[in-house]
Amino acid sequence: MQPFTKITGVVVPMDRVDVDTDQIIPAQFLKRIEKTGFGQFLFYKWRFDEDGSLNPDFELNLPGYEEASVLVSGRNFGSGSSREHAPWALLDYGIRCIIAPSFADIFSNNSLQNGILLITFPDSTVRTIMQKAQSNPGYRLHVDLENQRVWDDDEEINEGFDIDEFAKYKLLNGLDDIGLTLQHEDKIAAYETDRGL
Repeated sequence: MQPFTKITGVVVPMDRVDVDTDQIIPAQFLKRIEKTGFGQFLFYKWRFDEDGSLNPDFELNLPGYEEASVLVSGRNFGSGSSREHAPWALLDYGIRCIIAPSFADIFSNNSLQNGILLITFPDSTVRTIMQKAQSNPGYRLHVDLENQRVWDDDEEINEGFDIDEFAKYKLLNGLDDIGLTLQHEDKIAAYETDRGL
């Protein structure tokens, strides 16, 4: 897992609530077993018209948002099924941080396991960021996990955020559950040797 320390990224505004995992990555693309290659299918039903061409009205297809790495959205982002493919698709597309008033619990855990930072801000702050990104394509935010701060270039946005200390440790060090276990590889090997395994 790639560590998350600090990023500066273009913000794509998604002014929608209850964006669920089926909208993030539709079920027909879940047959792959790798974690990569899902970015091309991200928000597929919204990004593409029925003939396969890009929907010119969808947020990610609008000029100025092509290189977005920060997504800001409405409440309850990531609701629906528990598919881990949703954060895989977001990460593969290039999204490293999502800001919203609230997130679905299972999606939150899956995002943490894959190195995506989720930041919960009040509705008013989310709305301000959303409006800035909508009125100024290419609008950027600086996200500093170590100091738990988010700010924009003119510092009109300059906000701290809360995060669980253990989640912060995992993100800063690029550790999923397997990585955490492997930190004790020497003890595991010693135990197996003692047991004759």
